[in-house]
Amino acid sequence: MSPSIGAENPAGRQLPRHVAIIMDGNGRWAETRGLPRIAGHRRGAEAVRRTVSGAVELGIPYLTLFGFSSENWKRSSGEIHDLMGLLRHYLLAEIAELHRNGIRLKVIGQIDRLASDIIELVEQAEALTRDNTAITLTMALSYGGRAEIVRAVQAIATSAVQGKLALDAIDEDCFTRHLFTIDLPDPDLLIRTSGEQRISNFLLWQCAYSELVFTKTLWPDFGKSDLEQAIAEYSGRERRYGVRVGSR
Repeated sequence: MSPSIGAENPAGRQLPRHVAIIMDGNGRWAETRGLPRIAGHRRGAEAVRRTVSGAVELGIPYLTLFGFSSENWKRSSGEIHDLMGLLRHYLLAEIAELHRNGIRLKVIGQIDRLASDIIELVEQAEALTRDNTAITLTMALSYGGRAEIVRAVQAIATSAVQGKLALDAIDEDCFTRHLFTIDLPDPDLLIRTSGEQRISNFLLWQCAYSELVFTKTLWPDFGKSDLEQAIAEYSGRERRYGVRVGSR
């Protein structure tokens, strides 16, 4: 897939077409306040609402949030239980509001690792919002970039062995079509909160040409103004896609 191209707002500033966010810092937010980690996750859910609303207001067509990684399954059983409970609550309480606001919900990742009732809620939410066009909100749940790539390779290899796919037909576009993000443009901008400066196995293939912005803001404190600040930094950069420009 070729690099995606941002849109421009009325002021002429280039906006990213697709923003991806690694939502980090819930636990630290809670710990600095002497609260249990689940309190940070609950406040993080409020930040999701603010950020989605801000993205809609700014006119960003695609927003992807890293909600729960494949590595997060290694956390304590108590924290995983609390996170799954919060996910259930979000799907039950927020989907009707997302639908009313014209937001399409898409979930990517190894969904089969989730509890059966959560899988059913995800399927219902995706079906309900499928035709909405205000923004596509993608939640990465039980997601890992390396696992996604391995899954794509396995699917391509199976098709090739079965004679359904010629070897000379395997190229970057073919590979992209076997990823979870088949119907999404690559992210123009990847934001990570909490001051950490790594991408943590998130959208490894898709972020090959993404601009990276790291903010010290902990995720529970993140909102529209933080999103605007990251976009302002993005819009001031020259995107080269590996092509050398001028003498630099």
